[in-house]
Amino acid sequence: MAGNTTTGTKARLYDAFAAGGKALASGKRLELLDLLAQGERTVDALAKVAGLNLTTASAHLQTLKQAGFVTTRREGVRIHYRLAGDDVAQLFALLRKVAERHQASVPAARDAYLGEDGAAEVTREELRARVAAGDVVVLDVRPSEEYRAGHIPGAVCIPVDELADRIGELPEESEIVVYCRGAYCVLAHDAVRLLTDHGRRAIRLNDGMLEWRLAELPVDCGDLA
Repeated sequence: MAGNTTTGTKARLYDAFAAGGKALASGKRLELLDLLAQGERTVDALAKVAGLNLTTASAHLQTLKQAGFVTTRREGVRIHYRLAGDDVAQLFALLRKVAERHQASVPAARDAYLGEDGAAEVTREELRARVAAGDVVVLDVRPSEEYRAGHIPGAVCIPVDELADRIGELPEESEIVVYCRGAYCVLAHDAVRLLTDHGRRAIRLNDGMLEWRLAELPVDCGDLA
């Protein structure tokens, strides 16, 4: 009898663990976590960036909330979502890393999405050293609201969809280090291709803001640089 009781309680425990796994079993929900790792957003904003209608976005967010991965606050009629903690961002980052390492389909899907630009990459440590030496311009190509929520100190904000029109704002002789949301974000790849096509020297941070935060490196918030 005791064995049956133990088996039953063990099953409930593992079912509780599995509830979190079920919440993550959706590409769109993972994309929403990726966006929320950049900072708090409204349902409307999340739906727009993720290419979802409001009803579908709300349903996905409710699933994530029920699993304890996100929390909310209300401001008038608007509901703002944010990650429940840094551990959720760590889980998301680890899930991607494990999937790339052990699932054969991931590297090909990553390469098809990001494309090839032949750009050199620098690590976070190398970037910090070069910033300290003053020999690079750091360019954040995420949307401006993500920049305001947190960015690498000293980074210039030019969203990738504005870069072609604003490229003249960047010094012509400086090497430009581009970054965006994270290691699997296409924005920095697109920006490097555009800058290179315009004759600029551009390289890329080998990951992005998600990994920068998780490494507990300095982050500035607020107005655009």
